[in-house]
Amino acid sequence: MLDNPRQVDPIDESSLRYQGWRIVAVCFLLATFGWGLGFYGQSVYVAELQRAHGWSASLISAGTTFFYLFGALLVVFVGEAVQRYGARLGLIAGTLAMAAASVAIGAVREPWQLYLADAVLAFGWAGTSLAMITNTISLWFDRKRGMAISLALNGASFGGIVGVPLLVSLISHIGFANAMYAAAGAMLVLLVPVILLVVGRPPDLHGWRGVAKAKPQSSTEVRKRALRDIGFLTVTIAFALVLFAQVGFIVHLISFLDPVIGRERAAVAVAVLTAMAVVGRVLFSLVIDRLDQRLASALSFLSQAAALCVVINLHNDYVLIAACAVFGFSVGNLITLPSLIVQQEFDSASFGVLISLNTAINQVTYAFGPGVVGFLRDWSGGYSLPFYLCIALELTAAALIMMRGKSRAKLS
Repeated sequence: MLDNPRQVDPIDESSLRYQGWRIVAVCFLLATFGWGLGFYGQSVYVAELQRAHGWSASLISAGTTFFYLFGALLVVFVGEAVQRYGARLGLIAGTLAMAAASVAIGAVREPWQLYLADAVLAFGWAGTSLAMITNTISLWFDRKRGMAISLALNGASFGGIVGVPLLVSLISHIGFANAMYAAAGAMLVLLVPVILLVVGRPPDLHGWRGVAKAKPQSSTEVRKRALRDIGFLTVTIAFALVLFAQVGFIVHLISFLDPVIGRERAAVAVAVLTAMAVVGRVLFSLVIDRLDQRLASALSFLSQAAALCVVINLHNDYVLIAACAVFGFSVGNLITLPSLIVQQEFDSASFGVLISLNTAINQVTYAFGPGVVGFLRDWSGGYSLPFYLCIALELTAAALIMMRGKSRAKLS
């Protein structure tokens, strides 16, 4: 028996033959559907439900806010769920819930049905989004965890690049309900067999299984210490503010652009935004180990604020699409950066719990983004006021993220 839990057989995580990269491919596919239907899809749902039922932007956006808030309650426990039931069951459960939610959204006829569908969607989002993906990948990766997470989360952007234009196209050909049913069917057919075949028992990267049996770690204590740590609080609050602005902007993007440049070009703008998110994340992953990750975050926040200024004040078709491209360049990185900062600044044993907590806090905050933007839009008669609020939040976060805590905090 090994006395030192870290004295385990070395695993070459950089080898293409390492099983972990197959897990990354599964998570990429999961993220494609998770973000395509649960995140970027919200922009389509707002526009389509407004068009079909004449409901106000604030009513529909409030449903989106409810979805994020309820989902945040579930996300907190994703780390423990993966630890207790395993990654395979967690991924399967998330897939089934997201497919069921897509069917429910397509069948919405009354406002109360929208809230019920959003409740189901919250389960699907918890099981297919950031917390599930980062917790799953952390079981297979340590030294290459940042790269693995970055590659897997490119599926999130791919979900926007392919998902939004494809969903809009399907809706125009077969109607909103049938398009949602088709999306649910495709998700089940593609994901369930792959998860069952590929996702198995992860390696014991640190020899923690034996240690955990002798001295179990308290997730509650890890959370309590994190909420008293300046470094964790600044990274969490900063990204919560930015994601509030980012989610509010993206959810309302098609509704904002539709009367300005038309529905088809609005869909192109969303596709460009998400394509640039992929480009930004890939380029960023090549140099992130040589950069100050907090400074890189601050610069990303500032670039989004500048893009929002252009969107508000200039209404030329090509200028708006270019501004969406600039905004999108940071979108992917803002999903990835919190995980990389937590990995760099905190003990690896706490990673799963901290990422779940970070994601939940961020989600509680940005849950109000679509609702607040929708309310301010209805109240002011336009999107200028809510988008200026988003700019203010981006600037505040840029200052906050530069406040650092103690290096490599031990929260386990």
